[in-house]
Amino acid sequence: MTSKRIIRYLLAAAFGAALLACSKVGDDMPQRKEEPRRQKIDFEVKVSRDGKTLSNDDASITKAAVESDDKIATMDKDIPFGLVGIDMNSGTLLLDNASVASDGVGYSGYFDNGLWEVPSPITLSAYYPYVDDVAYGDEYGSYSIPFTAAETEAGPLVSKTVERAIDQLNMIPLEFQHITNDIGFKICDATPDAALQGLIHLRKLTATNVAQAGVFLNDLKMNRGQWHKQGYYRKIVVFEGDAKVGVGSDNEKFVGYNTLEDRMRDSHRYYSIPDDIEIGKQCVEVIYDVEGFTHNGFYYEPLKEQVAKYMLYGLLPDNVFAYGKQYTFHIGLDLSSVYHQITFAPSVGDWETKIYENNDDF
Repeated sequence: MTSKRIIRYLLAAAFGAALLACSKVGDDMPQRKEEPRRQKIDFEVKVSRDGKTLSNDDASITKAAVESDDKIATMDKDIPFGLVGIDMNSGTLLLDNASVASDGVGYSGYFDNGLWEVPSPITLSAYYPYVDDVAYGDEYGSYSIPFTAAETEAGPLVSKTVERAIDQLNMIPLEFQHITNDIGFKICDATPDAALQGLIHLRKLTATNVAQAGVFLNDLKMNRGQWHKQGYYRKIVVFEGDAKVGVGSDNEKFVGYNTLEDRMRDSHRYYSIPDDIEIGKQCVEVIYDVEGFTHNGFYYEPLKEQVAKYMLYGLLPDNVFAYGKQYTFHIGLDLSSVYHQITFAPSVGDWETKIYENNDDF
């Protein structure tokens, strides 16, 4: 056998062995799985309060609801919301605290198409603003969201649950509901004496013992949630400035940051975690000045930094703040308690000196 024939024989044998090896790999070893494809999902976002729903009509997502005097709801496009998806048949967590961000036009997110292989529907829920440390109770179909004081200032929202089949996940409609309280104030001069009206200047308004941090437990099966307060309370300065207060309920105005406003949308409102109102705990403190004036020939000096405190206990049904509600407290400042004429009616009689035997009798 020539050397060339030997080389051809060896090459043919090697090629045959390679074919056998390839055939064996194909038959006995698992094929390498293709990387999961990322599929884009879009979200239709709406916000509701007290059973009324407002949708975002323009292209910007900076406002998730149209502003009006009885609805204020904003979603910052730079802050994502979190998405949770659970297979309710198996209790499997499919979408684990997924962050969904805005591209400036709408909200969308990308998810592995491996989820599409799950045969049963997915129950979805979302919350805003997004937080990292969300805890799950898969067997109950619930999740817990801790909100700090800074996050409650954003006015947390949680969506109604949405059940979707796998082939319907191209667009997910989310209707967010308020889970905090929206609180504000209106104020007027309620002094009945015309001579004392129109003299009040609001200088400062502070709400005390406002609940600001807690954990919201959201139950997907019941489609409802419950707050657990964390004992974080603080003062909130609603107003600080110098604004003359209008006389009578017809001239009552909303309290803004440093002005009094005609419209709620321009007022200073804050968010609070729902709380039980206790005797002597929550109150509103108003500091005001009084202009100097002349009355019945007497000049009364101006007064500075008068203080009035209003306790909240007894003002609301069952003495509780219910979440998702909007509260506006009406304050009527009355100068009658500050300026009250005292009438002296002395009597004149004989002055005698008397020694009492029983000191308890005089």
